[in-house]
Amino acid sequence: MNNDNAPSVFGPGLGFGSGLIFAVITIIALWKVFTKAGRPGWAAIIPIYNVYILLKIAGRSGWWLLLLLIPLVNLIVAIIVSIDVAKAFGKSGVFGFFGLFLFSIIGYLILAFGKAQYTGPPAGAR
Repeated sequence: MNNDNAPSVFGPGLGFGSGLIFAVITIIALWKVFTKAGRPGWAAIIPIYNVYILLKIAGRSGWWLLLLLIPLVNLIVAIIVSIDVAKAFGKSGVFGFFGLFLFSIIGYLILAFGKAQYTGPPAGAR
C-alpha cells in the first residue's frame, strides 16, 4: 500500500534550505574573492553586477555580459572567463575549468580562503 500523501521525513524545505545554504556560501566566497581583487565585496550580493565584476577581474570588457545571454555561446564565454579569473589569481587554466567552471563553489572557496593572490588580468584577456 502506497500512501503518496504521507509527509516527507526531510520536510518540505529541504530543497529550499540546501539551495539557500549554497547561495550563502557562494556569496561569502565571491565577497572574499572580490576584496582580494581590490573590488567592493558587497558586489557579490547584487545579481548581474557580480558577473560584471567577475568579467573585470578576468580582464574582459563589460560587453561580454551580453554574450552570456546567448544560449550555447554563454557556455564558451563562461569557460573563458573562469580560466581568465583563475589565471588572474595565479592558478592554471585546468583549475579555471574544473575548479571555477565545473565545481564553482569549491573553486571560489579555494581562491577566497587559500593563499592565491590577485596578480591582475592575464596578458591575452584584454
